[in-house]
Amino acid sequence: MAKSENFDFEAFQKTATDRIRSGSPLLGTDGVFTPLLKAFLESALEAEMAEHLDGEESSNRRNGHGKKQVKTNLGTVEIAPPRDRDGTFQPRIVSKRSNVLSSDLDETILLLYSQGTSYQDISAQMMQIYGVEISESTITRITDKVWPLVQEWRTRPLDAVYPFVWLDAIHFKVRKDGRVVPMAVYCVIGVNNEGYKSLLGMYLGESEGAKFWLGVVTDLRQRGVEDIFIACIDNLKGFAEAIECVFPQTEVQLCIVHQIRNSVRFIPDKDVKAFMEDLKKVYRAETKEKAEMKLDDLEKDWGKKYPTVIESWRRNWGRLSNYFQYTDHIRRVVYTTNTIEAFNRQLRKAPRQRGLSRPSRRL
Repeated sequence: MAKSENFDFEAFQKTATDRIRSGSPLLGTDGVFTPLLKAFLESALEAEMAEHLDGEESSNRRNGHGKKQVKTNLGTVEIAPPRDRDGTFQPRIVSKRSNVLSSDLDETILLLYSQGTSYQDISAQMMQIYGVEISESTITRITDKVWPLVQEWRTRPLDAVYPFVWLDAIHFKVRKDGRVVPMAVYCVIGVNNEGYKSLLGMYLGESEGAKFWLGVVTDLRQRGVEDIFIACIDNLKGFAEAIECVFPQTEVQLCIVHQIRNSVRFIPDKDVKAFMEDLKKVYRAETKEKAEMKLDDLEKDWGKKYPTVIESWRRNWGRLSNYFQYTDHIRRVVYTTNTIEAFNRQLRKAPRQRGLSRPSRRL
């Protein structure tokens, strides 16, 4: 059995966290991510060996493991490639006569680990790297070997308390069953009691809705989260209620930036500048009391002309104004969902480069 099959993710996570906090490098021979790369390579080689032996008509069998050092962008990694009795096994991931791993494959490995890349995309990347066509069955074996690591990350226990959590969804158009359909990736980022930010989970759904978000926050509860101090979200209908149903003591802070964008949609260009000058006095006020006074002034000046906009601020004010009870430092952190939107912008880059994608059957 390859060492990668015994890969202890929990131990790796703890060690990686401790080393990151101590200032250890992420890359290099002793880098934090090097054990993860080793685990993937050995899992992939085991999958290739199984594929090779399935196609053998002779009595060829496994014959233990060797030792090999592979040079990568993450540093030199020592792996234990499997051997067969007849010596006919020719791995494609790391060939027998090569000790250099393509830098493109480094990125592919991390992508496969962190996201459920479709079989079509994996095949295309392998063709680009190696110039050979890899069958779907081979890809299935490789991804099935790696998948337990991904699943372990997705279901890993979480901290009991998170002071701040941001929740948002990013939307894609994908091909599914011969049709182009919208899909939503629900993302959750949290800050723990020590001030470290991490991605708590990613979930794939047909479209964004409060019902699905209820399942997301329920999953957080099942993975050990007992309380969230402040949850920062957009104003999707029923979203706040879904969070409060699972975490009744959590304060929900609606994103001020989203509220502003929705307001501007109803105001002609000729009035936007003047309206925004008055609106800034509301959400930039020193206290909630002063903000409410400025909101009264805003209604006096603009209420008759744009009643829908003012009514929206009034209706959502309870959850829009939660941030006023905190210091300026905390206000800047929670009054908008920019933290998670920055992460979403990174997710958008890959599909923009590849065009419409096909979701993995495993997501």
